[in-house]
Amino acid sequence: MTDLVIRSLAVGEEQLFESLPDAGLVGPALLGRTFGAEHRPEWTRVALRDGVVVARAAWRGGPDDDVPSVLDWFDFTDFDAAVRLLRSAPARTEYSLTLPPGWRDNPAVKEAADARIAAATAAGLEFLVERYRYRWTPDHGLPARPGRLAFHAEPDDDVFLAAFRKVHEGTLDAHARRATDESGLDAAAREDLDLLLALPGPRSWWRLARTEDGDLAGLCIPSRTQSDPVIGYIGVLPGHRGRGYAYDLLVEATHLLVEAGADRILAATDTTNVPMAANFARVGYPVTEHRIDLV
Repeated sequence: MTDLVIRSLAVGEEQLFESLPDAGLVGPALLGRTFGAEHRPEWTRVALRDGVVVARAAWRGGPDDDVPSVLDWFDFTDFDAAVRLLRSAPARTEYSLTLPPGWRDNPAVKEAADARIAAATAAGLEFLVERYRYRWTPDHGLPARPGRLAFHAEPDDDVFLAAFRKVHEGTLDAHARRATDESGLDAAAREDLDLLLALPGPRSWWRLARTEDGDLAGLCIPSRTQSDPVIGYIGVLPGHRGRGYAYDLLVEATHLLVEAGADRILAATDTTNVPMAANFARVGYPVTEHRIDLV
């Protein structure tokens, strides 16, 4: 067999990266995305045999990032080459695999997904969670604010940090549980706060929610990415869970984004977080894709 050459993409080699056949069943191509600004050449690797690309991987990051944040593009025609490509990659990040709703019911899609998961696993990654991705638009309706909670802005990041720490206690979110297990509550809370502060959405949109007697019940963080308005975070404090407050928080965040001019809102939650998934459905957020995260 011809020796395998694995290397980073050079500037101007976009056509080489795009030369690998892609049926568009999973990954960025499923969403109609093309290789672009978020995928820098130095964050992109190809594996070649006789000059032909047999595996490729592209990591994505923000415009001001020094290192990539996630692997989201991973395709191959040679399984062993794909495994070697990931094993030799200097960037060790989460792999986020985009899938269509009902992906397990389509044999071709399931085969494509299973192959990528198997290659990533062979390269040393582990399954963490499957997530629902949502895209709300005004035609799905907007429920009235329930009025059970009083919402207010809070400019002090330390107040939000303390709230994050409480929300992480007993959370159903797989990423937060993993961060807490590895680094403790304080570090996990700080990680979420820093990620949300890094979003380009205005900090003034963030809200704390209190009950009629003034007790802190939860928080909601409407925000935006470089391209879309998003529900950045919904969290209910342990002492107030089981009362349906996540619905109130989600409705409030949606209203705030609409009032700011949003005509679409993206959101996500773990498929295993059944209560939060039910709230998204109740508010009118349809599932538009699934995502599997490997770490």
